[in-house]
Amino acid sequence: MNKLTAIKRSKADKLIAIRSNGMVPAVIYGAQVENTLISVPSIDFDKILKVAGESSTIVLELAGDESKKDLPAQAGAVKKFDVLIHDVQKDPVKGFPIHIDFLAIDMNKTVEVTIPVEFIGLAPAEKNSLGILIKVLHEIEVEALPKDLPHNVTVDVSSLALLDAQIHIKDIKLPAGVKMITDLNEVVALIAPIKEEVAESAPVDLASIEVEKKGKKDLPAQTGEAPE
Repeated sequence: MNKLTAIKRSKADKLIAIRSNGMVPAVIYGAQVENTLISVPSIDFDKILKVAGESSTIVLELAGDESKKDLPAQAGAVKKFDVLIHDVQKDPVKGFPIHIDFLAIDMNKTVEVTIPVEFIGLAPAEKNSLGILIKVLHEIEVEALPKDLPHNVTVDVSSLALLDAQIHIKDIKLPAGVKMITDLNEVVALIAPIKEEVAESAPVDLASIEVEKKGKKDLPAQTGEAPE
């Protein structure tokens, strides 16, 4: 089970200060929870992201539920939410997460998510130089109960043996309980012709042009006058 610990933050908290302390600002919203500002440890989140991606459920443990401050026995209680990583904003230069959206879900209701496509195998058509492998889709949309959501789907390209051969969405086999949302006729991968290189123009011989120009200057004028 994937677990991640979070702490509450307020709008008054400076985002720069949060990030400088090794945390990532985030928000949780969705089923059975109001929009709540939180922050999570950046190191722990990086590990979870690699394992869960945006399609596997995570148990988000939120300490100190402010809604229960009037109940002394609940002070410091940990609230748990089943969530998906819904969106990750990254630094445009260095690529590290700068903000995260967590979507709280009901484990008894189906959800639609986007999952990555992993290509495996070697296309014989490309190996034999008949064409080049083009990977058209790198993610697909599926629907399932949270517990049945796959981390990714694999597409074996070893069936692509001929020029113009294609693999479609309908050729992908999904685990039990998972429904495809992406159009079944969409192309996932194909073999395309190898583009022929355009022949380069022959280099211009500047010396011959110069000689030709000089030769024309030595010709007699077209007026009928003899050269001096």
